[in-house]
Amino acid sequence: MERLFTPWRLRYVSSERRQAGGCVFCRAVRGRRDRKNLVLYRGRSHFVILNRYPYSNGHLMIVPVAHLSSPGESTVEALGEMMHLAVRCERALRSVYRPAGINLGMNLGKSAGAGIEGHYHLHVVPRWDGDTNFMTVVHGTRVIPESLATTYRRLRSMLKCWTGAPTRARRATARQGRGR
Repeated sequence: MERLFTPWRLRYVSSERRQAGGCVFCRAVRGRRDRKNLVLYRGRSHFVILNRYPYSNGHLMIVPVAHLSSPGESTVEALGEMMHLAVRCERALRSVYRPAGINLGMNLGKSAGAGIEGHYHLHVVPRWDGDTNFMTVVHGTRVIPESLATTYRRLRSMLKCWTGAPTRARRATARQGRGR
């Protein structure tokens, strides 16, 4: 039998969840070292962070700054920012990685597959045709060809430079301003 060693996962499966200090997202957003914590972008009520254990290169999460267990606990304005950041992340991922598609999704609660319960978040996962390979299906292992440091560097600059509303929304706002 072939073995693929993934020593970086040991910390996750054995101790990271049990560390003092509570929620991994709350620790990351409170921290000042964004690169170390993999925080790519900070908004008013949400931040964007790389998934430390990604499904594919570029796997991001949009997380509320407030420790909330479901979107139903958020304000309409905060949810609007989350979707705005989802569009921003989609653009960054399409520009940097050129995926064939993108998954957006949430797992709310342990029975729904939430790995981090109690602090909801939106996964933004770039996908490519045929990216579910035998390793995932047969061995439950993902092969990620790019390091998190490289992914961070590639996406951080893209998310920092992109500002404003999505292009279609900008055009609609401009038309409304002209009385159309």
